[in-house]
Amino acid sequence: MNRRDEFIEQMKARLDEWNAEIDALVARARQAGAEAQTRYQDDIERLRRRRDETRRRLDELQFASEAAWDSLQQGLDDAWELMRKALRDAQRHEPPPKDVNEDDGPGRHSPGGSP
Repeated sequence: MNRRDEFIEQMKARLDEWNAEIDALVARARQAGAEAQTRYQDDIERLRRRRDETRRRLDELQFASEAAWDSLQQGLDDAWELMRKALRDAQRHEPPPKDVNEDDGPGRHSPGGSP
């Protein structure tokens, strides 16, 4: 496999990872409160647009001539960086994970149990 094919395969694998990340954000959005859902939806739409743009550039790269390959690769690298930033920003809106024992609270004991 040549350098170009390897690069394209790596990008396809990353796009698959991003699709999984977007799906995870969609699932979290469904469980979030109304205000958080709005932020999630904005982030998800931004991620989908970035993903689609990256996919379009990858498609162009696959069929580009050798002469155009370097400039198209740079464009794809730029699109990739924008996608990474959008994903990182979206993940910042996530609420912290709930502790399994959060409902018990510190110092609380079950009725009839020993302290």
